Amino acid sequence: MTNDIFGARAGFRQALAAEWIKFRSVRSTVWTTAATAVVPIAGAVFVAATGSLQDDDTVIGGSLTLAVVAQMLAAVVGAMTITGEYGSGTIRTTLAANPSRGTVVAAKATLVAGLMYVIALVSCSLAVLAGDALLPARYPTGEPLPALLGIAGSFAVAGLLGLAVGTLVRHSAGAVTTVIGLLLLPSLFGPLFGDARRWIAGLSPTAALEKLTQTSDATAETVGSLGPWPSLWLVAGCTAALLLVAAGALRRRDV
Repeated sequence: MTNDIFGARAGFRQALAAEWIKFRSVRSTVWTTAATAVVPIAGAVFVAATGSLQDDDTVIGGSLTLAVVAQMLAAVVGAMTITGEYGSGTIRTTLAANPSRGTVVAAKATLVAGLMYVIALVSCSLAVLAGDALLPARYPTGEPLPALLGIAGSFAVAGLLGLAVGTLVRHSAGAVTTVIGLLLLPSLFGPLFGDARRWIAGLSPTAALEKLTQTSDATAETVGSLGPWPSLWLVAGCTAALLLVAAGALRRRDV
């Protein structure tokens, strides 16, 4: 039993190392990841330069105005992590080298979640610092901590959502369209569900992100009335369930 355990661990480490090599070898994935890191900072500078922050907003809310765009890019990165392999046909090589498909999905999920979390935490922290330095002192700062930890977590969840959708759809354009729809549609259609809107409208990483950034645009009608952290945990749970479904589909289907 000991040898089986150590073998499983070695298999995961090897799979994770292989995923990292593949990830940084694909130009489109690297550039999209770089854009995910740059967009929040650029947004903070733009808001400060144009003086477009609303009077009832906070520094953290204004500084992270483009965080939603960056989060969409994180979801696209997650989808591309696997759809790129389907497009090139290298998924066959991946699964031939590591027949344990659950291990392959776990390695991809670990890489995507870890990378998106770190990138978002650094990028959004720098954006808030830039906004604090550039925006007029009359705006309240808000509460950057622990909000920034949750914001980074919402990026990781978005990346995992993209990975789950990409595993199910197996086509880049279809996966990107689907995951962006999953990010935006709950907030658009939530108000149509009456008393259930607090659940429906908040059922996306984007809704949790907007609440955590403390933006004045995050009203109950648009992002649900759940608090920011309960919303994040709800979305994380739903994403984990979808990822398990995707892993099961990968095990059952032919490549």
